[in-house]
Amino acid sequence: MTNEIAETELDSVEKVFAAQEAVPYWKDQLTFRSFIVGFLLTVLITFIKIKVSLNTEIIPSLNVCGGLLGYFCLKVWTRCSRKLPFTRQENSVIQTCVVAGSGIAFSGGFGSYLFALSGRIAGQSDDPGSKDFKNPSLWWMISFLMLVSFLGLLAAIPLRKILIVDFNLSYPSATATGYLINSLHTPQGAKLARNQVKEMGKYTAISFGWAMFKWLGSRGQDCGLAAFPIFGRKAYSLKFYLDFSAIYVGVGMVCPHIINISVLLGGILSWGLMWPLIERRKGDWYSADLPSSSMRGLQAYKVFIPIAMILGDGLYNFLKVVSQSLIGLYQQKRKKNGPPLPIASVYPMPNRAPVDTECSGRSFDDQRRTELFLKDRIPTRFAIAGYVAVAATSAGILPQIFPQLKWYHIFVLYTVAPPFAFCNAYGCGLTDWSLASTYGKLVIFIIGAWAGQAHGGVVAGLVACGVMMNVVSTASDLTQDLKTGYVTLSSPRSLFVSQVIGTAMGCVVSPCVFWIYYKAFDDLGIDGSEYPAPIASVYRSMAQLGVDGFSSLPSNCLNLCYGFFAAAAVINGARDLVGKRWSRFIPVPMAMAMPFYIGAYFAIDMCIGSLILLVWERIDKAKAKAFVPAVASGLICGEGIWSLPSSIIAFAGAKAPFCLKLKF
Repeated sequence: MTNEIAETELDSVEKVFAAQEAVPYWKDQLTFRSFIVGFLLTVLITFIKIKVSLNTEIIPSLNVCGGLLGYFCLKVWTRCSRKLPFTRQENSVIQTCVVAGSGIAFSGGFGSYLFALSGRIAGQSDDPGSKDFKNPSLWWMISFLMLVSFLGLLAAIPLRKILIVDFNLSYPSATATGYLINSLHTPQGAKLARNQVKEMGKYTAISFGWAMFKWLGSRGQDCGLAAFPIFGRKAYSLKFYLDFSAIYVGVGMVCPHIINISVLLGGILSWGLMWPLIERRKGDWYSADLPSSSMRGLQAYKVFIPIAMILGDGLYNFLKVVSQSLIGLYQQKRKKNGPPLPIASVYPMPNRAPVDTECSGRSFDDQRRTELFLKDRIPTRFAIAGYVAVAATSAGILPQIFPQLKWYHIFVLYTVAPPFAFCNAYGCGLTDWSLASTYGKLVIFIIGAWAGQAHGGVVAGLVACGVMMNVVSTASDLTQDLKTGYVTLSSPRSLFVSQVIGTAMGCVVSPCVFWIYYKAFDDLGIDGSEYPAPIASVYRSMAQLGVDGFSSLPSNCLNLCYGFFAAAAVINGARDLVGKRWSRFIPVPMAMAMPFYIGAYFAIDMCIGSLILLVWERIDKAKAKAFVPAVASGLICGEGIWSLPSSIIAFAGAKAPFCLKLKF
């Protein structure tokens, strides 16, 4: 039977499933158990993402983790209850719910713009805008996210047929997730999934136990294994040390090798070369009497040079994606003016008989998927009316929460957000790269400068960044989930409902998880602490720069920023020019910028992850390909799960039982 299915699957996946099961009605794809599992996985992954975001902006994709755990949980549930069978459509609903819920941990800005609003981040700066802040509280964080997180979903509804059917964009990650879900529900895939879940569980336990062991010996200063000076004391003072983080080893295993190497190169360039050289210019380039945290001294170079690299990288990719989008639109227009698109003659419509596969030139799978994808339409008028209503409500309430952001700022943001959402969703379909944070950074400068220092431009810019990031990010997430649903024959209606429910979960879960960290760790966001939140300081500095202008920077800082901005664009151009074969040897500027502010310690862990992957592929490439995502997810999840009890322990005021010191 297994061999027969495998042979048929080579010809058509949907023929296999057509013989095994009927596609459930869209309401039947939404089950109580799927949302219970989705909620639990949302909480788990949110803890992991917020923990990582409070250290760096490199947040790993946990789609494989969510897909495997969702499959495993529902399989166990089904065996225990012996009621409804577990279908791939229900699996897609869980996946969509988890992606939507945990996605708020990123778009909510708990390690970036939202935390940058706080007094803890503002207090580390001596700029005039340091008195312009709003400390976190649960009520306004939840209210803010509820007001801005659903607009992107409504903006994406009119785009679903255009992007997925008419343009037939690939959405590589979403398509891969869809094929993963399909494979899990075949006999061969089910067996592999059981082994993957077993490996993931084993490494989750190892990672959890290791994180707990590290904590047990961390009583007192210079205790534990969180900062082991493996390269010596001098390198340790320049933030080159080993922190034995299972999370970043796992991240290194799933990130491309060039990303890990780029992060390490960025750390060597900045902390090993640039900062020591600039520090020697103290008294010449900047005052020698300034404190180390002053944004008019060395700190300014550490913050604004990586900002220039990030903006150079982001602007280059933004222009590249927009140009590709315009070229794609032009080509589609030419096709429409020429011969009719295959969709018009192939896909079954009301009162029209489907065309035979051989005559249409399209596969059975494509016809079957498109037929069901177009069957459960979501009315465009519902999306437009909903967008206008939610936008009007948001424009009325947001200024009550943030008086610095005026209604006309919000009106402009919601007017330009749908085109930005389209550009981001289209670009993501082409390149698998969401530029939501780039759109947000662009808005920081525009709204911050518009509002001005006297009218709270720093807060206005940061909040505007959050509005734009949420709209653009959730729109892209929905189109990707719809692509996954297209591959698994899941109804767009059921996925939209799941996305709405998952987003609502995330709007409550993410602020609550962040609140636990905020209350448990008094030094959260402070440089040198366990959770320094460096990206929040970067976003705060961006907002302040937008308000003050370039005149506030120390000597030669602006010239260096110009140079690194241009270098980032040139390096990206070189990567595109040489093609895929050689681009894997050219560093990625965005990744290089990450350690400029926080140090290279996490890059060492990521490179260890790369080394493990290389050795494993040399020993057994097939097994590595099958199990690396599961093992990496286990390493990430284990330490992430430990962050929950460690936060509760810290909140209760308890300390580690002993001090582990290693002499070096």
